Formats: sequence, C-alpha cells, structure tokens
Amino acid sequence: MGKTGFSLILAMGLVTLSTSSEKKCILSGAWQNELGSNMTIFAVNKAGQFSGLYLTAVSAAKKPILVSPINGSQHIDSLEQPTFGFTVKWTFSDSTTVFVGQCFVDDHGEETLQTMWLLREKAKSAENNWNATMVGTNIFTRIKGQKVSESMRNDL
Repeated sequence: MGKTGFSLILAMGLVTLSTSSEKKCILSGAWQNELGSNMTIFAVNKAGQFSGLYLTAVSAAKKPILVSPINGSQHIDSLEQPTFGFTVKWTFSDSTTVFVGQCFVDDHGEETLQTMWLLREKAKSAENNWNATMVGTNIFTRIKGQKVSESMRNDL
C-alpha cells in the first residue's frame, strides 16, 4: 500500500473518531419507555441537577395515576454519554422509585436512556419489609417533536 492509500485510511479513521466523540446525549427533553410511561426532564443546570415530570403507564396503586415530580442529577465530567440518577415521588401512592442509568447515542444519532430502578412501597410493619421493594429495568427513547416547556411544571 502506498503513502496515499495509508494516508487516506488514517484520515478516515480520524474522521470516524472525531464524529463519534461529537455525539452527545442530552437528558433534557421528552422520553417514553417500552411500557408507554412518559417522562419530561427539564434543563440540566451546571451542577448537573435537574427536575421533571413522570407519568407512568403502569401502577398497582388503587388510586388514579397522576403526574409525579422527578428530581435528579447527572454526572458532568463527560457530557458525551453521561450517567445519571433520579427519584420519582409518586403523587398517587405511598411509594418512591429511584432510577439510575446512562444516556447512550448510537451510530445513527438515536438517544436512549438505559435504566435500572428500585420501587419502594410503604410496608405495614417491619415483618412485612421483605417484599416492599421491587427492582426492574427500562429503556427510554426520545419522543421526537415534543417541545419542553417550563410551564409544564404547573402540571403538579
């Protein structure tokens, strides 16, 4: 292989590396998981903190499902595909869910939030504590075309 061919391959590799490192996953926006639950994350501040709203599509509670607040933080040392965590304080039940995850961008620029969660229900007594926590996973995809508005905070 001549100098020109090697230079071309090297240049293509550098372009590929620079293109993939430019993909940033942004938490703020509207998201939906595979169960149909919707979440809106408002702007992430410089400290990595954020708030938002969550509307679950599934619940074991006997009350009607309501929009619930989110509070969380994102690790900000690398903004390319950040790790994050947030808490949902359910407004219609005596339970709380914590999510941890990472925001990923694939080769086509599609963002996903891959999460694991713990849901803690209120136990009636210490003897009933053994079954008060559930664990699961969700993958959220961005809802395209939905504008995020600070006025959505008034939904609570």
